[in-house]
Amino acid sequence: MLKVGLTGGIGAGKSEVSRLLASYGAVVIDSDRIAREVVEPGTPGLAAVVAEFGKSVLAADGSLDRPKLGGIVFADPERLKALNAIVHPLVRDRSAQLEAAAADDAIVVHDVPLLTENGLAPLFDLVVVVDAAPQTQLDRLVRLRGMAEDEARSRMAAQASRDQRLATADFVIDNDGPLADLEPRVREIWEALRERARDLSRPN
Repeated sequence: MLKVGLTGGIGAGKSEVSRLLASYGAVVIDSDRIAREVVEPGTPGLAAVVAEFGKSVLAADGSLDRPKLGGIVFADPERLKALNAIVHPLVRDRSAQLEAAAADDAIVVHDVPLLTENGLAPLFDLVVVVDAAPQTQLDRLVRLRGMAEDEARSRMAAQASRDQRLATADFVIDNDGPLADLEPRVREIWEALRERARDLSRPN
């Protein structure tokens, strides 16, 4: 099994890279999706979040009001740290379960937005960073996701810097251009990952 960490700043296009890798045959374990699952209604995770932040972070239907919680934690590093202390262990445990269920010869891609911030690079055989210029990230967040510019800048500032992310990379996928340019780059990385996986499987 080849364990790959995939990361990138918000708006860099990591989700599209993840989707492409899955289409080629990678087993993708999406930390963001798991982070949503572990705080669904009725879970111990949601109960812990409410105990920490109060019932005001719940929507009328009892689910987590993500914009409300985001407004609290992204404006206050200490509150963000408190949220991460609840969610990250739950995500880590679920990710480990999914990885254990993968085939021995699988290429397992852990899609982890905060890989750099949390010092997780040593957990993986290789790290792939999806890279885009900060101005490109900001443009995508405002134009494509409809974020207010202040909110987008706040989200970006809460993450590692571009240089910090690139320092963890074994492979870099440049996604500063149009989507049509991305697929060939991801395919090239996939072939490199397959070659590395073959190397791992060869007897010494």
